[in-house]
Amino acid sequence: MLIRVDPSSDVPLFEQVAASIRSVASRGGLRVGERLPAARDVADSLDVNVHTVLRAYQALRDEGLIDLRRGRGAVVTDRVLQYGDLGHDLPRLVAQAKRLGIGPHALSAMIRQEFAS
Repeated sequence: MLIRVDPSSDVPLFEQVAASIRSVASRGGLRVGERLPAARDVADSLDVNVHTVLRAYQALRDEGLIDLRRGRGAVVTDRVLQYGDLGHDLPRLVAQAKRLGIGPHALSAMIRQEFAS
């Protein structure tokens, strides 16, 4: 699984890690019961603190996407099945925004507004 972060971004690293995993899930790249890489391994590969990855994993746990258990690590739950629908809708939404000349910042502002209402 490829997890990417941009250290120069204003978005906190833990949010970038969590978003990257959500993206993989929405594209069908995760299966129910699959284990995510150990937080230490992810941290080493991204050159970030292990607590950054653990915070991302905790956020994903709070969303119900993964289950964290001592000795088993981070395991994908059946909630991942619902992320597939999002994976189909997002490319269409982005394509439509591009056609209308709406950039990523404006689109994300529109999404945040929709969440707030």
